[in-house]
Amino acid sequence: MLNKLSRFIERHLQPASGASPVLSGHQKQLAVAALLVEVAMADHQFSELELGNLGVILERKFSLLQDELAELINLAKNETNHATSLHQFTQLINQYCTTEEKFNLMKAMWEMAYADGNLDKYEDYIVRKVADLIYVPHTEFIRAKSLVKASLLNAEN
Repeated sequence: MLNKLSRFIERHLQPASGASPVLSGHQKQLAVAALLVEVAMADHQFSELELGNLGVILERKFSLLQDELAELINLAKNETNHATSLHQFTQLINQYCTTEEKFNLMKAMWEMAYADGNLDKYEDYIVRKVADLIYVPHTEFIRAKSLVKASLLNAEN
């Protein structure tokens, strides 16, 4: 799956030739979206509920164009093979995202992990791994998780 996602990201994340090596906000969002797809696929089950929630999260948080959103979701839905490295995505996040953007990524990843109402150990692992790879302090990692859990509890009440 990461191979197809890599090609997708390469097509959409390459700065224009001669442009400064800075990613646009849109390009950052695509890198983040790829990591959310990885969370959704981590437990090897991609239910209709998760698919719907993935679309809602991506649309709400990242304002992706419908064709980009559909392409990214279709890659996740159709692929089941996982690579072992998230480095190319986390490298982009480290290079071009602020501390606040990284924290918001953690919150979005937790929202995706809890999308089906069940936190699978593999989803938890992916979120933890990404947090480590993008150098999010453990206290911020836990704060993001707590905020998402609290918002889910408030939504149920």
